[in-house]
Amino acid sequence: MEIQYRLNQTISALQFVNLLNRCALGERRPVDDETCIQGMLDNSNLVVTAWIGEELIGIARCVTDFHYCCYLSDLAVDNDLQDSGVGKTLVQLCQDQLETSCKLILLASPDANSYYQHIGFSNHPRCWVLAGDEGVNGIVRDEEESE
Repeated sequence: MEIQYRLNQTISALQFVNLLNRCALGERRPVDDETCIQGMLDNSNLVVTAWIGEELIGIARCVTDFHYCCYLSDLAVDNDLQDSGVGKTLVQLCQDQLETSCKLILLASPDANSYYQHIGFSNHPRCWVLAGDEGVNGIVRDEEESE
């Protein structure tokens, strides 16, 4: 079983969803919203994928400026290949594309929280999230305002 890693390989929304559904991340992503999934892919500017033949078995999907920060928004590896080093390799290959001063930043899913310390990440207690349907100070956003 030879795993190939590819940089910025175009993948389809279906390939991405199939992978997400083969790991815990599928529970936390809008796998039933093809428009959202396609937007996630189209607007990522650093994507490293892992393949066995033509099957997508891993992805690290990022949004970055390449110099100061890189948000690793999805790190997904097929359940059958967990603990095989694929995730660690995907993170390393992302980091290889960044300036040495650039920080990798992510939000861990509860199931994967301990994994990131294991591969060298440090925990940061000051993460904040503003839901997409809420505005600043809890003001509900209008659908029309966000378009």
